[in-house]
Amino acid sequence: MFVTPAYAEEVPAEGQLHTETGVAHDEGHGKAVFGPFDTSTFASQLLWLVITFGLFYMLMQKVIVPRVGSILENRHDRIAQDLDEAARLKSEADAAIETYERELSAAKAKAGQIASAARDEAKAKADAERAKVESDLNAKIAAAETRIAEIKAKAFAEVDTIAIDTVGSIVEELIGSKATAADIKAAVSGVAKQGA
Repeated sequence: MFVTPAYAEEVPAEGQLHTETGVAHDEGHGKAVFGPFDTSTFASQLLWLVITFGLFYMLMQKVIVPRVGSILENRHDRIAQDLDEAARLKSEADAAIETYERELSAAKAKAGQIASAARDEAKAKADAERAKVESDLNAKIAAAETRIAEIKAKAFAEVDTIAIDTVGSIVEELIGSKATAADIKAAVSGVAKQGA
């Protein structure tokens, strides 16, 4: 159950302040009329309304609207200039991109030509080097074959001398006496003819 405090039930005497609002308690509420709704002052209120509206209208027309208009015009001009500048820069950028792409394709084509020329030149150099090496090799082979033929001819020419010396040494070892050079030469020549 809820009990109301004693101070809340007390009614303040006339002329005393309400503790909730801080305003004196007055029994005559509603007798005075709100100023703007007082019909006796309508004419002066309308006059001041017209004067105030007129002054406000003149202030708007002479000061505020021209300033706002000039600000809007400046902004419009600046935006138009910015758009023109942006269009100009875009066209320059497009032209630069087109030039770049054209130069890039030309550079790629030139690089391809240079690479092809370098490849052909390297192939020609390699072929020339190979031909030179082959000719040097063939010359060396021919020189070696000539040298081998000379050595072979010399060796065959000296075979008789070596055979005679060898046979002389063998006969001397076997018999114990030296055979004559004419006998050894005749024996070696006879064997050489049989082998041929």
